[in-house]
Amino acid sequence: MPELHEFTDPDLFTAGTVGPPGQRVFYFQARQNGHVLSLRCEKQQVSALADYLEGLLSDLAGELPPSSSPGNLSLVPPTLEEWVVGAIGVEYDHRSDRFIIEAEELLVVTEEISEAEAELLAAGARKARFSFSREQVAWFVPHAQALVSSGRPPCFLCGRPMDPDGHVCPRNN
Repeated sequence: MPELHEFTDPDLFTAGTVGPPGQRVFYFQARQNGHVLSLRCEKQQVSALADYLEGLLSDLAGELPPSSSPGNLSLVPPTLEEWVVGAIGVEYDHRSDRFIIEAEELLVVTEEISEAEAELLAAGARKARFSFSREQVAWFVPHAQALVSSGRPPCFLCGRPMDPDGHVCPRNN
């Protein structure tokens, strides 16, 4: 049976990075009862999750509960990677008014294996399930969007990220 980390009422849900722009490593992080789970992810996963959650929030069209301060949404140090995120699933539970996010471990197969072996391997992937309030998601979305956009500026010609020293632009021939 695969390992499952379940956070039914976390007091922290955030995304963050470790390292300088151009070399940043992205993480999702949750904390409940002093237990912190840090999952390595891709910048695109942070961006896609934030955008999807933003759409779900706007579709609900309800008022957010009275908001308190989200507090510090920085990663809790030390950031120790449990595993790398592959698939992410999101659902909204109307009865509890909570968002359920499930992350599954990315499994990399380096040799040719049968379909049955691949299914068996996938069944053993670690998972994490989080249940977040509407308010927590409303705090996460702008934080994650700002995090993603705070990276290296894009080249005005090709759109690729530029390092502090610039870059070799394919359109600058």
